[in-house]
Amino acid sequence: MSSVLYSLGRWAVRARRLVVAGWVVVLLLVGGAAGLLQQGLDNAVTIPGTESQEALDRLATTFPQVSGASAQVIVVAPEGGSIKDEPMRAAITDGVEALEDVSQVEVVTSPYDKQMPASISEDEQATLLTIQLDGDQGSITDATKDALHEEADALAQALPDGAEAHLGGQLFSSELPKMTLTEGIGLLVALVVLVLTLGSLVAAGLPLLNALLGVVISMGLLFAATALGPINSTTPLLAVMLGLAVGIDYALFIVSRHREQLGRGLGVDESIARATGTAGSAVVFAGLTVMIALVGLGVAGIPFLTTMGVAAAVTVGITVLVSLTLLPALLGFAGERLRPKPSRRARRAAAKAAAAAVAAGDEPEVTRRRADVMTAPEQKPNRFFAGWVRLVTKVPALTVVLVIVAMGALSFPATDLRLALPDAGVMAKEDPARVTYDLVSEHFGDGFNGPLIVTGSIVTSTDPVALMDDIGAEIEDLPGVADVPLSTPNQTADTGIIQVIPEGGPTSAATEDLVREIRAQHDHFLDEYGVDLSVTGFTAVGIDVSDKLGNALLPFALVVVGLSLILLTMVFRSIAVPLKATIGYLFSVGAAFGVVSLVFEHGVFAEALNVTRSGPVISFMPIVLMGILFGLAMDYEVFLVSRMREDYVHGGSAKHAITTGFQSSAKVVTAAAIIMIAVFVAFVPHGDMNIKPIALGLAVGVAVDAFVVRMIFVPAVLALLGEKAWYMPKWLDRVLPSFDVEGEGLARELSLADWPEPGATYAVATGDLEVSSRSGLIVGPVSVRVPDGGTLLVRGDATAPVSAFLLAVSGRLRVTGGVAKTAGLVLPERASSVRHNVAVIDSAAEGGHPAEAVRRALRDKPRVLVVDATETVGDLTARAELAQAVAGAQRAGVAVLLGSTGSAATDLAPSGTPVLDVSATARADSFSTERDQPINVTEQEVRA
Repeated sequence: MSSVLYSLGRWAVRARRLVVAGWVVVLLLVGGAAGLLQQGLDNAVTIPGTESQEALDRLATTFPQVSGASAQVIVVAPEGGSIKDEPMRAAITDGVEALEDVSQVEVVTSPYDKQMPASISEDEQATLLTIQLDGDQGSITDATKDALHEEADALAQALPDGAEAHLGGQLFSSELPKMTLTEGIGLLVALVVLVLTLGSLVAAGLPLLNALLGVVISMGLLFAATALGPINSTTPLLAVMLGLAVGIDYALFIVSRHREQLGRGLGVDESIARATGTAGSAVVFAGLTVMIALVGLGVAGIPFLTTMGVAAAVTVGITVLVSLTLLPALLGFAGERLRPKPSRRARRAAAKAAAAAVAAGDEPEVTRRRADVMTAPEQKPNRFFAGWVRLVTKVPALTVVLVIVAMGALSFPATDLRLALPDAGVMAKEDPARVTYDLVSEHFGDGFNGPLIVTGSIVTSTDPVALMDDIGAEIEDLPGVADVPLSTPNQTADTGIIQVIPEGGPTSAATEDLVREIRAQHDHFLDEYGVDLSVTGFTAVGIDVSDKLGNALLPFALVVVGLSLILLTMVFRSIAVPLKATIGYLFSVGAAFGVVSLVFEHGVFAEALNVTRSGPVISFMPIVLMGILFGLAMDYEVFLVSRMREDYVHGGSAKHAITTGFQSSAKVVTAAAIIMIAVFVAFVPHGDMNIKPIALGLAVGVAVDAFVVRMIFVPAVLALLGEKAWYMPKWLDRVLPSFDVEGEGLARELSLADWPEPGATYAVATGDLEVSSRSGLIVGPVSVRVPDGGTLLVRGDATAPVSAFLLAVSGRLRVTGGVAKTAGLVLPERASSVRHNVAVIDSAAEGGHPAEAVRRALRDKPRVLVVDATETVGDLTARAELAQAVAGAQRAGVAVLLGSTGSAATDLAPSGTPVLDVSATARADSFSTERDQPINVTEQEVRA
């Protein structure tokens, strides 16, 4: 990974104009596609497989008058007046007729119509006109909505002085989220933090540009995707929020590593490539974890939530691509301007050194190099973070206990957290839909804002009207029912509906209990009346969505926690570190849920955060928050603990590695966390009520995860465990693939760039190479050089050492010791690339006639050809053909390695070909194919 990213970074710098032009073209193409294809967003929430949704789908066929979207107009008479007064009657009658003429309107109830009567308040001061539309909420056009507003306003104007009319209801119960200037405050905070962290306005601007480009391209793709299907209106806002946060953070990690390397005197191009290879590896890992968690939202089986997760995952993926390609190109344009300025003391020391060098007669080039070294900024440990880590690790057991107690207390309010789909009651108090909602509650009761529909097939009934009256009367007697204003069959008398008005509001616990009570009576109504009843309607759909999301929370949590354990075990090669990281993640989630519950359920700081109404939070908040926070938590774990592990594996003690690793990464992690918190908090004060609890939960979760879990709990646990923190069973270490996020492989490659000789190229070069199995050393140490186009005969007394050596240098078997390069690529780090450059032929597998296999392999133009088990080629004609094929390979400039057991195959190669005898290096009779990383090796390739 790190080697590939190093090459990508180097290419991006050299081709920076092409890279920038490429992204500009992508931006234009995506923008054009969005403008041509976008179909707009919707607020419809469907959830296949639930009772309410299935009943609603049936009603669309059997009783379309009540299955579509609906709206309400509440008309209130002047103080002391009545809706039955003649001026009120005339205005309302005209208003109903005008509303019925609006496109997509099916029917409008009237307080003066005996067949479809509108509800009238007990004091007769208010009436509630119900507007039934033809189509679901997503199919109602903006033109229809505008026309409804115009007619409602006209009705209000026609009413007597003191009377009022307001439009609201289900159709207007939610609105499309909008970006405001408040969200931009988060970007300003991010810019300030970046300037303070990076010390340069140019360096600070690059992460912002990186994030904005990723978000703009993602939004273009998202709006273009609306041509393929409906996308919920909350989806783009969530993607923007997450894209800005991770885009800035990912770029920050790469830019800060680049400046750190520039400060040590590294050249610009080389520093960019190394930063892309090292910090870029961690960015890829972090991005993948976020994307996997977001795509995992599909576990809930809810289409709109799956779409939301995929859209956010695509945004993160594009952000990662931009960070790994465009950012290195921009860093290349910035050039030396990003190099940290040396201190005055360093400049004075450099001047003295230069003067002394001139006096001593040094060459100008030597003088310049000394000055460069002297003027490189000093890498001093940060005193604040040094004191921080000493404090939290001084008595680690006490620190751990305090964190557990604090997190438990902060998480406790989460036990009161309730979920529901938001309605008009959470809108701003001056919004017309909210005004209607409040007036309905005032004059009719909360339940009229969320009526239930109970429906069933009555095709076998001989008296459908009486049947519906009887069922309606029974339901009216159930606890929690305020009224049953409508109980009727449809025109064809095959489907009946009962409109049930709950005592509680649409999101109240009492309404949830009533829905469950009616469903609990299902068998009773089936036995008594022969009717299979279902509960549906906008309110019931919201309850079912909340229930399904709540039920999916535990499976999703298990998937996320399991994924966390596996991924972190791969990265840190430890058992304790992943367990500790996962526990810390659960702390962060619990704290986020607890604070959200305090604010939205209990009203703590609700007014300050512009929370319009206390009560349940949006149903998908917990599962979305868990998915996103998982990825972000893994970011901080990787960036912080990977530096500790890097210092530990390079020979430091476990305790010292905690201190040095913390001091190296804590500043950047702190800056990244502050930026993320600022971006998320900016969406809270004036944000949409759908996104507000998610934004607040993410802000709290990130703050707790970065500053409590990762910077207090993690160092304390590692200090408590000591060396045991990095224990990894050998069998597990062999089974799990390695994910080199610290860039150790790249560092080794760079250190071996001029090995074995500067400027020299060898097809195969080894230095004290060793290959081992669990039973002992098979081959080693072996040192050999094979030039491009050269030939080497490898022989041994047994098959195992010969095959082991050949497979090791061809990238098919893991090198366990020493140094090895094949085709200029370091092993085992570049084993995958080596396998693409080396063709391996097993003579035994070819039936003792490998010549044709050699010719086929040469068509792919390998750098190296390996022919093993040549002793099995006993036929003289076959050996002659093989010798000709080998000669052809040599003429093509391909290096050839021939392996045999017993005597060397001198007849297959030119006279004087060197012979490598591996018999003396073999230390074990058995040969196990087990290795640290899975490598595709056939049984014919490995013979033991």
